[in-house]
Amino acid sequence: MHFDIFNGDADGLCALVQLRLAEPKDSTLITGVKRDLALVQQVPLREASGVTVLDVNFASNRDAVQALLAQDVPVFYVDHHNPGGDLPVHPQFQAIIETEATVCTSLLVDRHLGGRYPGWAVAAAFGDNMRAVALARGQQAGFSEAYSAQLESLGVCLNYNGYGASVEDLHFHPADLYRRLVAFESPSAFMTEDRDTWEHLAEGYQQDMTRGREAAPYYQDERVSVICLPNAAWARRVSGVLGNELANAAPGRAHAVVTHTPGGDLAVSIRAPLEKPEGADVLAKRFPTGGGRKGAAGVNVLPVAQLDAFVAAMREVWGF
Repeated sequence: MHFDIFNGDADGLCALVQLRLAEPKDSTLITGVKRDLALVQQVPLREASGVTVLDVNFASNRDAVQALLAQDVPVFYVDHHNPGGDLPVHPQFQAIIETEATVCTSLLVDRHLGGRYPGWAVAAAFGDNMRAVALARGQQAGFSEAYSAQLESLGVCLNYNGYGASVEDLHFHPADLYRRLVAFESPSAFMTEDRDTWEHLAEGYQQDMTRGREAAPYYQDERVSVICLPNAAWARRVSGVLGNELANAAPGRAHAVVTHTPGGDLAVSIRAPLEKPEGADVLAKRFPTGGGRKGAAGVNVLPVAQLDAFVAAMREVWGF
């Protein structure tokens, strides 16, 4: 049995859509909310004949991958997060892992497939807030400005759907959403022919963002800004995309969206300044449940009592 494992955000979704459009395969899906990272361990060793992993941090799955390779199970791994050390050297392990701030997993898959489905790659890049890269890839593919704008809307909404404390917070389970997307060779076909799904996502995004934009800063100066959101499903859904919007509006400033969780702690989405997209991973790793990439990272569980210490750490990382 083959297992397809992917992050539930826009990048993970669009990466798998491209791959399975090009290489159809009967597989079992393993995914979850954006911050569910240790997914490879869910693969039953005795049942696996092959595993594909997309947009999931290798550092969180190293032991599970090693266990698969010890059973000679082929593993194909594509990601753009820091792998946290050397990769395995094994004849059954194939990896495309690059960590530059200008790549995402879907763009790596796009390159791997020779650019067969650029619309999905561009949508994913927009979803990961790599706007300049997305526009450049769209221009290379011959997309009009109007179509690129549509892909931006789709990518942002797909990304938005991945945020939540659990899949119950989401509009669509990522596995169900993937099955709807992969039925179409292009995003335009999906948006035109599955209007119910697309409009549900777009309307939910607009409603939640209207509420998120009303939040006043907890702390703000010329270098950093911190927004706090309540313990509510809408707030958890909007936490990442609100951070992206704030980053785009003030590209010289680092941003954090802090959301109260059902467990009484805080979850944090971090965005480095777009003018110099680095340092988010450095900040996140100062806290036990933190991780991510240079331009965007997060802390899964931050005690409320540590919020001011987090703000102080932000100011340290970005120049104070």
